[in-house]
Amino acid sequence: MEKHDPSNYKNKLSKRIISTPSPSAKNAFFYIQEAGCEKKEDSATTQRQNLESFLILAVISGRGELTVGHENYTLTQGECLFIDCRLSHHYKSSDSDPWEILWVHFNGSTSQQYYDYFVSNQKNVFRPHFFDKVVSAITEIIDINEKKAPDAEIMTSKLIVDLLTLALTVNGEQQFDSALKQKLAAVHDYIDDHFAEDLSLEKLSSEFYISKYYLTREYKRIYGKTIFQHIINARINYGKKLLRFSDKSVEEVAHLCGFNDQSYFARQFKKAENLTCFAYRKMWRD
Repeated sequence: MEKHDPSNYKNKLSKRIISTPSPSAKNAFFYIQEAGCEKKEDSATTQRQNLESFLILAVISGRGELTVGHENYTLTQGECLFIDCRLSHHYKSSDSDPWEILWVHFNGSTSQQYYDYFVSNQKNVFRPHFFDKVVSAITEIIDINEKKAPDAEIMTSKLIVDLLTLALTVNGEQQFDSALKQKLAAVHDYIDDHFAEDLSLEKLSSEFYISKYYLTREYKRIYGKTIFQHIINARINYGKKLLRFSDKSVEEVAHLCGFNDQSYFARQFKKAENLTCFAYRKMWRD
């Protein structure tokens, strides 16, 4: 459902590109459904739901309001929104300070997975540290699709990935305490250097003077994975090198990677690679 007055888009500051993806783009890429820029002259509301689309919108100037479900937000210059348009939502420009906006409706590829990850970490409205890069990406999307360049779909997909990356890393350098980041970076590096040893939360918390609970929670929050996952990944990566570039047995490889149990190493390797150790070695050597 959509409610708006089409005359709002006729002013000279507005541009709207509507695009239909090719079958190959729809199967393989991120693709746009529409993109544009607009200077609102009133507070007309755009209201939708059940629209198979994702929307990233950037506020160039002015201010506006967004409602997604039961959540209400105010957006100002330099802020963006990212929403799943299947959800009930509406947004509008301010009466007193009309906004100028850039937007792109897109879908395809792993849009849903990106969105799920985004909302698991933050709200629908965000303020990117590099707002100019958001503006540049959407502007370029509009430009290449308006010109219908031969590689427009490929370049559009790349630019949508750029936008999603900016959204998912919003304020990445600002949202964590710098001292905490330094300490957890030291933990991260320590694991990379000592993964073959008998590592435990107790040992790491003692080594770096940080509680096990706090270490577990904050490491996952900053790195997006648990300490245990990082240790296993480091061991599996080293195991892959040994399987490819040495003639050591799987039992020897397991021991050198820090696994005391060859069977456990084999299970973790199969889980990570969907291949047995022997199949992996054969695939990379033949």
